[in-house]
Amino acid sequence: MPAKKAVKKAAKKTAKKTAKKMTKQAVTVAPTALIEIPKVDYQGIRTLAFDIGGSGLKCSLLDEKGNMLTPRVRVATPKPCPPKVLLEKFTELTAQLPRYDRISVGFPGVIRHGCTLTGVNLGGDVWRNYDLRAALHKLTGKPVVVINDADMQGLGAIKGKGVEMVITLGTGIGSALFEDGRLAPHLELGHAPFRDGQTFEEQLGNQAFEDVGIERWNKRLKKAIAFWHTLTNYDTLYLGGGNTEHIRFKLPANIEIVSNMYGIKGGIWVWKDSNLADGIKK
Repeated sequence: MPAKKAVKKAAKKTAKKTAKKMTKQAVTVAPTALIEIPKVDYQGIRTLAFDIGGSGLKCSLLDEKGNMLTPRVRVATPKPCPPKVLLEKFTELTAQLPRYDRISVGFPGVIRHGCTLTGVNLGGDVWRNYDLRAALHKLTGKPVVVINDADMQGLGAIKGKGVEMVITLGTGIGSALFEDGRLAPHLELGHAPFRDGQTFEEQLGNQAFEDVGIERWNKRLKKAIAFWHTLTNYDTLYLGGGNTEHIRFKLPANIEIVSNMYGIKGGIWVWKDSNLADGIKK
């Protein structure tokens, strides 16, 4: 066997073993809390939005304008969360919801044609080159689009004018960039070098917030915002994610804090962007 093929085969075998081990080691989270879902009479196309976060997995149904047809159902993200565990939790969540016609997924990592290239906050290497779109299509029989979670939140938050940047401050640091409503190729700015030999995520992620406290975290965020403005010359910056509640300094007029609900509501715009939805099996 040629050396290249042997290495590739060994790497694939190792990844499978790691995923199996992580599935066994995944922290048991409480069963998905059942909530009362009202009857949905909507007769149009129903989009299931699946927002995958480092701390929570969330689902809801959207109408064709992006309005939520059901309350959001949620479960804590297992630690770690390899593909098999994620699909199990997806099944638990969607079992609570009415029928749907298609699926939009926001995933915390790099996505190429429905495949995950990275998944640092879900288990790392087990997510390398995993075809999440195909797995969900096989599981549900529905058409599926998978994009980065910050990109999906951004599609819901932006106004479509000028250069707009989205940064999510949560378990990790997510990023998305748009020009006149068009989504740019995804950049994992959270894992780019920032200061003191560390990345933005190492300096501003939730672990960093807990380690250094609110005052130092805010000082770092100020410096990061100046860096992002120099890098992109954005017209508007949208800040999302759970840690936006800890911002303690006055933001400039062109910076807005946006609701995490856009991580769900952005799911409708995935299907309105021909670059994302064209060619998806109906």
